[in-house]
Amino acid sequence: MEFPPRTAFPLGMIAFGVALACGGGEASRLPEGAQAISLLGEPLFPPALPEEVMASREEQLAEALRDLEADPQGAAAIIWAARRYAYLGDYRKAIDLLSEGMAFHPDDARLYRHRGHRYISVREFDNAIADFRKAAELIEGTADEVEPDGQPNAMGIPTSTLHFNIWYHYGLAHFLEGNFEEAEKIYRRCWDASIHPDSKVATAHWWYMSLRRSGRAEEAQALIQGMDLDALASGVIESGSYLELLRLYAEAGAIRGEAMPELDPTTMEGAALGYGAGNFFLYNGHADEARAVYQGILAARDQWASFGFIAAEADLARMGGE
Repeated sequence: MEFPPRTAFPLGMIAFGVALACGGGEASRLPEGAQAISLLGEPLFPPALPEEVMASREEQLAEALRDLEADPQGAAAIIWAARRYAYLGDYRKAIDLLSEGMAFHPDDARLYRHRGHRYISVREFDNAIADFRKAAELIEGTADEVEPDGQPNAMGIPTSTLHFNIWYHYGLAHFLEGNFEEAEKIYRRCWDASIHPDSKVATAHWWYMSLRRSGRAEEAQALIQGMDLDALASGVIESGSYLELLRLYAEAGAIRGEAMPELDPTTMEGAALGYGAGNFFLYNGHADEARAVYQGILAARDQWASFGFIAAEADLARMGGE
């Protein structure tokens, strides 16, 4: 299979006084305590967590670190410690751990998958794309496997796999860069790895948006019309916001009034809904409404690591900032 070539980072050419593109030393240039610089030039710090959530995640991290001490070169131990750091908002520590793990396991696709995800969190999209490209090469011809959840859903049922997560986040990194045509190609490939209704709904959402942003509205509508959303809905556990957006897209242009979902940008689901709605405004010729929705998402600062927030930030940057 031919893998997409590395592409330039369009947002890196926008003058916001920062450049976070090509790796090497970004963390050393951050303000003390910051994890990243936003695409609009603002430092991003770990969000405050509710006391009980913080206590639980710190306990999970402590357990993961004990496992890592017992098996310091073990891939699984390294990955879980990195994931636990990330759930506490320490994405830089997660990236460092996963990078160290690659010295022991240079051909373990899981390490590239998780590091690529955290490169997205800290707005290093070129590095993320490089990691996901490598991960995609490593899984070529291999059997897929269920990926255990770090923060299980209400039913305790994992809804994604290693292959799905690689292709899904690979497409997302291209989308965030503004390379919508490449994102569409990757989400088309991701569909084959989308087994659970949650993964199908999530893939369809970003695939549809990639098609629309590529100017292929008829293909996008055909994608949605070819899906049985009611059948998928019965199996959706985590991706209710994406399902709601797919129903909006299926209305083929009804973007005002009661057709719009209610938005609470202070939650991850609200940021996802908000971005989908704002994007729908944008490619239907309502840029001012899209900008207002994006600005509302960015007002909820604690969601800065969510994909909806990052995507809204990227679009605002392309629109010339706030």
